Amino acid sequence: MSSSETERPPETERPPETERPPETERPPETDASADPAAGALPPVVAPQLRALRRQASLTLEAAARTAGLSPAHLSRLETGQRQPSLPMLLALARIYGTTVSELLGETVADRDAVIRATDMEPTAAGGWTYWQAGAPGRGMQALRVHVPHGSQGDIVRVHPGEEWLHVLRGRLRLRLGDTTHRLAAGDSAHFDSLTPHRIAAEDHDGVDLLFVHTLLQSPTAALCLGPTPGDVS
Repeated sequence: MSSSETERPPETERPPETERPPETERPPETDASADPAAGALPPVVAPQLRALRRQASLTLEAAARTAGLSPAHLSRLETGQRQPSLPMLLALARIYGTTVSELLGETVADRDAVIRATDMEPTAAGGWTYWQAGAPGRGMQALRVHVPHGSQGDIVRVHPGEEWLHVLRGRLRLRLGDTTHRLAAGDSAHFDSLTPHRIAAEDHDGVDLLFVHTLLQSPTAALCLGPTPGDVS
């Protein structure tokens, strides 16, 4: 080595690279509703869905089509591979003619099938008077209703479910969408309650109705009652 060259210090030996532990493989992302243990629904829901469908004499394809699902999706619900949402449970309960409580496998106390007139306590709401004519907690709600003249005739109602009414006494003015119907004693109407509707008494003495509504678990005081005049939301 010539004297003109500066002597470089000897290269220090680089420590060997430490071997990094292999990355743990991340589990694939899953939809919580697809995991039968992810939600709070009891495990009885899946077999209950299948049993109630068969009890209703519906094929997998027919029930799925009515509920707006694919047969494969409904099959996964019935085998517990997916969990239904609450709106889906409501839809299936209506299709199978039952309640969400039964879909969830909940047992209910024995209820009397007969409701005596002496047990029907009147309930006033929004100017109307109701008498509960059916057992609570059912998939349908049956009422006897008195609608006074001039009460809530200008209120438009829109809500899920179906309605059936039968005029017992007096005359009823029923507006469905853009069409007005006048019903006398003995007349009935059955319609989808998502259709905007108004109900009013034609006679000054009011009108008495039998009323059945399919909205699940709806409280009597709120049933088919829009905001009363003067209410501020």
